[in-house]
Amino acid sequence: MSLIVHHLNNSRSQRILWLLEEIGAAYEIKYYDRDPGTNLAPPELIAVHPLGKSPVIEDNGRVITESGAITEYLCERHGGGHLVPERGTDDHISHLEWLHFAEGSAMTPILLRIYTARLGEAAAPIEPRIAQQLDAHFAYMESRLGKSGHFIGDDLSAADIMLSFPAEIAIMQGMAPRYPKLAAFVNACHDRPAWRRARETGGAYYGY
Repeated sequence: MSLIVHHLNNSRSQRILWLLEEIGAAYEIKYYDRDPGTNLAPPELIAVHPLGKSPVIEDNGRVITESGAITEYLCERHGGGHLVPERGTDDHISHLEWLHFAEGSAMTPILLRIYTARLGEAAAPIEPRIAQQLDAHFAYMESRLGKSGHFIGDDLSAADIMLSFPAEIAIMQGMAPRYPKLAAFVNACHDRPAWRRARETGGAYYGY
């Protein structure tokens, strides 16, 4: 099998498994477990890519990194075109914005919260700013969810799959009452058969 997903437990690579299940592409998984003490990826991933991060995919020997790039690549090369708005349209521009938002703007305060949680009281000076930024980004997502329950158009898109992770973080942090549309979005994602197949294949992650 030519398509391999290097899958780290409790990681954003779960979205790549979901995407592959949605488009019906055949793939193989190579599993990696985080260090129980540091929560970091194991050194074996460095043998795949120098940064030692997940997700990473291999397709016919070509190693591809970065969730957004992987998502675009899989949709273009492996039958996921229906998950991407037509090029040249305003929806396609929005799609690109959301792909990069999910891993850029949205993940910055999320990662800061994760890292500073290990500092205890030492993180107190910057915690208000982190909280403000989390609320700002989650509120932005809440405001842009359409009546269809999707971020773009009336059907599932690859952008929805990418945005599922920050949305899940919001709900896991107890923000469902403040962001009911995000909570409904997460529930709808989890109700999809492809999401459930990906969970069975990749394992439970972050409480889901």
